[in-house]
Amino acid sequence: MSTLDFFHRPASVAVVGASDDPEKIGGRPLRYMREFGYAGTVVAVNPKRDTVQGMPTVPRLEDSPVVPDVALVAVPGQAAVDAVRVAAELGVKGAIVMSSGFGETHTAEGLRMQEELLGHARSAGMRVVGPNSQGLASFHSGAVLGFSTLFTEEPPADGPVGIISQSGALASVPYGILRRRGIGVRYAHGTGNDLDVTAAELAAEAVLDPDLRLLLLYLEGVTDADSLVELGERSRQGGVPVVALVGGRSQSGSRAAASHTGALATERRVLDAFLERVGIWQVHSVKELVSASELYLQDWRPAGDGLAVVSNSGAVCVLAADAAEDAGLPLATLSESTVAGLKTELPAFAATANPVDVTAALLTDSGLFGRVLPVLGADPAVDACLLGIPVAGRGYDVERFARDAAAFAASGTPIVCAIPQPNVAAPFVEAGLPVFEEEASAVAALAQYLAHRRRMARADSLPRPAVGARAGEAAGPVAGALNEAQSLAALAELGVPVVAHELVPTVGEVVGAFDRLGAAQVVVKGSSPDATHKSELGLVRLRCASGEEAVAAAEEIASSAASHGVALDGFLVAPMVRGLHEGLVGASLDPVFGPVMLLGAGGVYVEATPDTQVLLAPCTLEEVHEAIGRLRMAPLLAGVRGEPAVDVDAWAKAVVRASEALADPTSEVAGFDANPLMLLEDGVVAVDAVVLRR
Repeated sequence: MSTLDFFHRPASVAVVGASDDPEKIGGRPLRYMREFGYAGTVVAVNPKRDTVQGMPTVPRLEDSPVVPDVALVAVPGQAAVDAVRVAAELGVKGAIVMSSGFGETHTAEGLRMQEELLGHARSAGMRVVGPNSQGLASFHSGAVLGFSTLFTEEPPADGPVGIISQSGALASVPYGILRRRGIGVRYAHGTGNDLDVTAAELAAEAVLDPDLRLLLLYLEGVTDADSLVELGERSRQGGVPVVALVGGRSQSGSRAAASHTGALATERRVLDAFLERVGIWQVHSVKELVSASELYLQDWRPAGDGLAVVSNSGAVCVLAADAAEDAGLPLATLSESTVAGLKTELPAFAATANPVDVTAALLTDSGLFGRVLPVLGADPAVDACLLGIPVAGRGYDVERFARDAAAFAASGTPIVCAIPQPNVAAPFVEAGLPVFEEEASAVAALAQYLAHRRRMARADSLPRPAVGARAGEAAGPVAGALNEAQSLAALAELGVPVVAHELVPTVGEVVGAFDRLGAAQVVVKGSSPDATHKSELGLVRLRCASGEEAVAAAEEIASSAASHGVALDGFLVAPMVRGLHEGLVGASLDPVFGPVMLLGAGGVYVEATPDTQVLLAPCTLEEVHEAIGRLRMAPLLAGVRGEPAVDVDAWAKAVVRASEALADPTSEVAGFDANPLMLLEDGVVAVDAVVLRR
């Protein structure tokens, strides 16, 4: 990935379509660069005016006295395309095309101009942001190369947060929220159509900035998975968390339409699994995108997620405990020495269990918080604290409360505050503490922060997702499904145990297969690569207890196949296998994210009542065990009411082996289903298989 830092710190900028009106799209960047301290060279291009906003102009980009690092294009339609061509010919490093009317219109003319624009840029190796871009704003360098109105409504200040968004609005809205909360913003980029430089690629560049502490990312679908992998790796290496909001779904579509995996591994679920794998935290609203920002800007390094709650209100203690349970945060069990320490510091009538209610004694003893918090922070079970102050004000030493809380935060234990009164909250905010109006929001933000830190740490130990070559294959043709005997053989090569079986070409040979298998009962199936869901076509017969029954079953199958126009290439005969439970292992190739694994409850109702988990390939044994543990059927696998336990480890190992095989770029498998996968007391075995090959 080549550096894109010239977009953030350009030595020179040319504005093509520079306007004398500082409120117009071509005028605002000139105004912003002047007002926000850009120290580089600015070239204003306008063929109709000698000056704009007091600056001399040149009539054409070719007349620029310098070859600018960045050409900011604010002229419409074909004129924008021509400006990009000239910039490329001059050797400009990058262009930001703010003009609209291109691919986002979905018109033939818009698409034509967009492709022509891209061709000009690529012919010279010039990088392009946009078109339809709101522009890139880098407040640390003053290179505010955009036209957002919000920069006049909420004056900028450099800070530790970056915002990169495909949508201009979704760059501006979080910017405004953060600035109103007093948080400085270093980058506010609206990239637009992502014709060349994607938002993910630009984000991967931004997180290299040593002064960045948090990156907020908005994407409208995902097409650049490689840059997101790079972004995740760089964010973890530099300790810069990435919080992402994704609008719409990824651009993938199932290539495995004949399989259960294709139906159940939806774009949204695959995206969720992908972002988790690379350590990026995904949210589902703008409010969630910014809610935990203050926590990320602290220097805390929490070890776990045990929560302690302290308040001067019993009701807040109860509600905070409820919120913690809803958020999956365990309340820490305090040690005997911690309880003893609390009893020393608190009135005899105060609650010394967790949550800790210091009672109304806070009104007469302003040092209670300052003494209780360190006692809690010293307990090994306490990883974070919530301080709730629902009522204070006159008569309370609020300034001292804030100082004591800030001192506690400086000791390294995360703390969030739930304070609804603005005047009471103010000194806590001034002290740099995360403050929320009520306990549920505080707990939710804390839970996100703690879980995200764990996710980032874990992602470092997981294999890199197999995007790239295998993802590209998914967009190409699929040769089709193998017949079941071929599918079982291919599945065995992938590392999934399969049932013993024979494929015979005629009805008359079924009896011989029955005798050779030596099973008390067998299954007879019609074999055809054109029939992947055989039971729906009457091509399966179960529990055949004799050669005669097996032959009769084959005759019925042949008749059913003929009635449905299905050509059979034989009859598959296999022993009846009954599992303790029926599971599922499947895989598909996603055109964005590469090989994807699916596991869960199997059987004929798998799509009607799905109980499945999605993982990226290759996956680890630990990941698979955790995914199995999240299934609704998980409690049954350990054995219920005297039933034996399932060999879960055998299931997990089969998934891992298959995931590693699918991640191999030389694999010819484009997807598979093993359903049902019989879960046994000792091992697992696939009794039905569909394999798609490329």
